[in-house]
Amino acid sequence: MDAATDLRLVGGVGVPEALLSDPERFGGVRQGDLRCGTLILRGGRVEGLTLETGNSRPECIVLSRLAEAHVHLDKCHSIERCNDVGGNLQTAIAAQMRDKVLCTAEDLERRARRGLSELVAAGCSAVRTHVDWSASADAPLVPLAWEVFGALNDEAVKDGVTLQRAALTDIDEMSDPARADAVARRVARDGGVLGSLVLHHIKRREGLEVLFACAEHYGLSLDFHVDEGLDPDLNGLELIADVAGAMRFSGPVLCGHACSLASRSDDDVARIADKLARAGVAVAALPSTNLYLQGRRDGTPDRRGITRLRELARRGVDIIVGTDNVRDAFCPIGRHDPIHSLGLAVLAGHLDPPFGRHLHTITSTARRAMGLEPLNIEGAAVADLLVCPVPSLSDLISGNSPVLPLTEHLGVTNAP
Repeated sequence: MDAATDLRLVGGVGVPEALLSDPERFGGVRQGDLRCGTLILRGGRVEGLTLETGNSRPECIVLSRLAEAHVHLDKCHSIERCNDVGGNLQTAIAAQMRDKVLCTAEDLERRARRGLSELVAAGCSAVRTHVDWSASADAPLVPLAWEVFGALNDEAVKDGVTLQRAALTDIDEMSDPARADAVARRVARDGGVLGSLVLHHIKRREGLEVLFACAEHYGLSLDFHVDEGLDPDLNGLELIADVAGAMRFSGPVLCGHACSLASRSDDDVARIADKLARAGVAVAALPSTNLYLQGRRDGTPDRRGITRLRELARRGVDIIVGTDNVRDAFCPIGRHDPIHSLGLAVLAGHLDPPFGRHLHTITSTARRAMGLEPLNIEGAAVADLLVCPVPSLSDLISGNSPVLPLTEHLGVTNAP
């Protein structure tokens, strides 16, 4: 598809309206939350849909490539060697720390390469992996995993995949301006993301103010693991919104977990959501790990452990869905697959049909939260699109068929 005038038609296509900026102008016929018809490709780019004669029921779904904004490639696929798995967050942290002594460069590369390959096979073109980073005086400044993943990033770029590294620090350690600046300076040099864990830390307010200042100075995005528990006294999410607003931070801010919102009153949730929306802070639900770790008791859990997705969305907060941990001490099963994660969120968060309105959580909104431009279907390059041989979004999110690059479906090589 090299010539600018090259025309190709793909019949029986359904395109989610939610991934179109102007569905009516795009063409086709509306069927539920899809626009259906024959996809027009010209010069290797999407031009629109034309009506088909006869039955308009689609044979396949075309959508933009996916974004995975929250995984841990330094931990994934380590479950076979983790002992004492099965407990709360602190139990999982302890088990993973015991495993960390086995993490050589070769081991990290092997497991991370497997995880990244799974994400690419699932349709991702953008991935953010967190890397544990201790800034204490007795720890190396730059973690081994950070260096290993830097080499992986060079390879990913060649394959058209954006691999972001997010430094996962301790917010108390970040209250030391010198330590925080050292981390931020290195993260900026490597084009990474600055982040931190915020729980019941003593200096969380001071740490947040220092971290936001560093991010502003170096032009970095921020990403937090925050309030990963059901204790209603966890207030890190609201603190982040307050600091972001007070400092008028201009970069993207993404907060993962926010489980404690499930234990807050409706009035509290509304107040916090309004602050998040005003500050432009996005929230990531991570259903697999939070369903596994949160709300543990002697018997069967009676709490979902997932953040208040629907309430946040109603008040204008950008919400996304992430995969988090896969086959490690935090979640002993799982798949590197955003569509699978969205399916879990549908069940755990009661995200009802029409399903098109939830696709943004693993596509456009997820990319914005990562500081990337959204991929729109209109005018998209063939290489930026996926196809799944199913007739509906319910089939797609159910995982009844794998997604494939549209280039592979068309038999196109070296597509623009």
